[in-house]
Amino acid sequence: MLSMIRSGAVYGIDAHAIEIEVNTGDGEPKIIVVGLPDTAVKESGDRVWTALRNSGFATPVGRTTINLAPANLRKEGPSFDLPIALALLAASGQLEPQTLEDTCVVGELALSGEVRKVRGILPIALQARDQGLRRMIVPFDNAAEAAVVRELEVIPVSNLREAAEFLAGNAPIAPKVVDLPALFEEGNRYPFDFSEVKGQEYAKRALEVAMAGGHNVLLIGPPGTGKSMLAKRMPTIQPALDLEEALEITKVHSIAGLLPSNQPLVSLRPFRAPHHTVSDAGLLGGGAHPMPGEVSLAHRGVLFLDELPEFDRNVLEVMRQPLEDGQVTIARAAATVTFPCRFMLVAAMNPCPCGYLGDPRRECRCGSALIQRYRSRISGPLLDRIDIHIEVPAMRYEELSSLQPGEASALIRERVSSARTIQQQRFRGVNGVHCNANMGARETARHCTLAGDAHALLRHAIGELNFSARAYDRILKVSRTIADLAGREEISADDVQEAIQYRTLDRQLWV
Repeated sequence: MLSMIRSGAVYGIDAHAIEIEVNTGDGEPKIIVVGLPDTAVKESGDRVWTALRNSGFATPVGRTTINLAPANLRKEGPSFDLPIALALLAASGQLEPQTLEDTCVVGELALSGEVRKVRGILPIALQARDQGLRRMIVPFDNAAEAAVVRELEVIPVSNLREAAEFLAGNAPIAPKVVDLPALFEEGNRYPFDFSEVKGQEYAKRALEVAMAGGHNVLLIGPPGTGKSMLAKRMPTIQPALDLEEALEITKVHSIAGLLPSNQPLVSLRPFRAPHHTVSDAGLLGGGAHPMPGEVSLAHRGVLFLDELPEFDRNVLEVMRQPLEDGQVTIARAAATVTFPCRFMLVAAMNPCPCGYLGDPRRECRCGSALIQRYRSRISGPLLDRIDIHIEVPAMRYEELSSLQPGEASALIRERVSSARTIQQQRFRGVNGVHCNANMGARETARHCTLAGDAHALLRHAIGELNFSARAYDRILKVSRTIADLAGREEISADDVQEAIQYRTLDRQLWV
């Protein structure tokens, strides 16, 4: 007898519909899985047979063929166990085949018949909804994640017997429901706040400008000046997530297996801070079965690279294209997958190997050759993609001992959100440009026109400070962001002067 059930398989951050066909017949007792399965899927035959037996069901007695269609897509992982088991029950007459209609099923089976949690439920749930399916049967621990998708009835099950009894109509199960507004409200509570940062007003202003325009930023200063503290608070001033962005982030974390059972939706912007010993596969993603790396886990959030020169140069170089494209493509013999990685880069470094170059209170003992070798670990093309680099000096005792709290993240976020709204309206309909940092030459020429005094100031700075063409382009973009924060359409001389301050390290450190 032939039966069919629907499931899904994840490729990149999206899912494809999979139809599982099961046919039982006479002949030698044997289970054959076809349709380009990997080892885990091939082994599902033994897991399913044992789970059926231990759940009190009759097992196939003849030749059983399991086909996973379409056959040209590689099927990976144990998530097909539960749908195969239910399709076997229907093919052997222990379930009515029509009970499987309009239903997507995903889940791994233990030998006891218990249904285990799997990765990538959210992309499959979105695919099932788009396919027009009415309901989805998932492991109990995955139910909240799948229930984030509206217009889909999510049925949580703990074991194979429970799933079969539900389909037979003998044991009703209430669909899982989640409160999305409550999830977003809970997610807006960050553990950090800019009000906790004492002093460093210049650096905080620069970070506000960077966030308002989506500009990558480099913090340079001695150890202990608060570079990491400032970076960790960057997500708290990003505009609030909308549902589409939250679903994108959640899909990436779900595929990576980093989504906790009690957190069905990622409602906080991510902050990722990999150690400088990370490999290129750890940063960009990879593996025999490609998984997202740190740049993708930071999607729609902040990627913080502390001690930037200590990272392997090859690792930093492979990050250049993802910074430009907002996505990373990983090619393997079995498949080629693409993960999103539209993040804001915040990097930090010391001015020299010992960290005290330019510190008025501590003497730097690094020679000029050692300093030059240290700085040359960061290539020009990578620095090209960092719009703002600023000094974070050591603080005075009066600043450290002050009881006056700094400005709260919520107030800074309001100004940042207003500036981003202006940019969204400005670039509406322009493909690939979401904020000022994404502007190409055409957009820069159109939206970064300078008044007479601003033009004269920038021309003088280029001549006197020996800025490069690269710095000129970055100054225009940052000036545009500063004007947006002030709500001005025209870029003033004050905007240009502030933007120039964020590029003085070009001359001091890199020339």
